[in-house]
Amino acid sequence: FVVVLYLCFFTSAKFVISCMLHSSFKDALSEWSRTKWQGEMAVREAYPWATVVRPSQLFGHEDRLLHYYANAANMLPFVPFIAGSQALTQPVYVGDIADVISRVIDDPERFEGKTIDCFGPDDFTYRELAEFVYDITSQEPKMRDIPKSAYKALAKFTQVIANPSLTTDLVDLWSENYTPRMSQEEYKAQSRAKDGILTMIDFDIEPVPVQKIAFEYLHRFRQGGHFILAESYHGRKNQDIPVEAHHIKQ
Repeated sequence: FVVVLYLCFFTSAKFVISCMLHSSFKDALSEWSRTKWQGEMAVREAYPWATVVRPSQLFGHEDRLLHYYANAANMLPFVPFIAGSQALTQPVYVGDIADVISRVIDDPERFEGKTIDCFGPDDFTYRELAEFVYDITSQEPKMRDIPKSAYKALAKFTQVIANPSLTTDLVDLWSENYTPRMSQEEYKAQSRAKDGILTMIDFDIEPVPVQKIAFEYLHRFRQGGHFILAESYHGRKNQDIPVEAHHIKQ
C-alpha cells in the first residue's frame, strides 16, 4: 500500500482510487482493521481528491468468507464460534465492487474526493452465515460456541501454517460488527451534500444477495456435487433412465 502511494507521488498521479474496508476504525480490536483506517487517513492527506471505496466483506468465487466455513467443516473436528457474540456482517458481491470501480474510472472527475460505501442487502451473524453455507453444501459439522480466549488459542496454532484461514486477529475481526456506518435512509439523506458518502444505490446498482451467487461455487463441497440431487443420476441403471435422457439437446 505504501508502495502504491509512492508510485502515485512520483508519477504525479491525478487520479487515485483507494479500496478500504467497512471495518476500518481507529479503535477497532483488530489490528488489520486499524491499519486500514490508518491507510485511509494517509490517502486522504496525500491525495485529497482520491476516491475511497469502502466495501464490506466480499463474497464470490474463490472468496475467503464462505469458503472458510465449507473448508472448516471438512478439516476441523467442529466449527467454532465466539460464545455470546452477535456480531454482524453484511457481505457484498465482488462483481458489484468491480462495477462501482469501473464507473468511477469512466468518470473520475465526478467522484473526486468522494467516499463510496459498498455493502450487501442482508446482514448475518457468523453462525447464520455458516448455516447458510451448510444448507447449500449439505455438510453436517458440529458447531460449538467457545470462549473468545479459547478461539484465539486455537488460532495461534492455525496462523503459523502457510496461507492461514484463521488467525488471532481474525477472531478479533469477527467479534465486531462488519456492517455499514449508517442505515440506507441515513445514507440517502446525506448523499447530496458536498462531503456526503455515496453507496451503490447512487450508481443504480442493486446489490446482489449472497443467496443468488453462493450455490454456483459452493455446491462442489457436496458429496457428489450438485448432481447428487438430480433424479436418476445416482443409484439407477441405464435401462431405468428415460431414452431422451441419454441425448444432449443442442
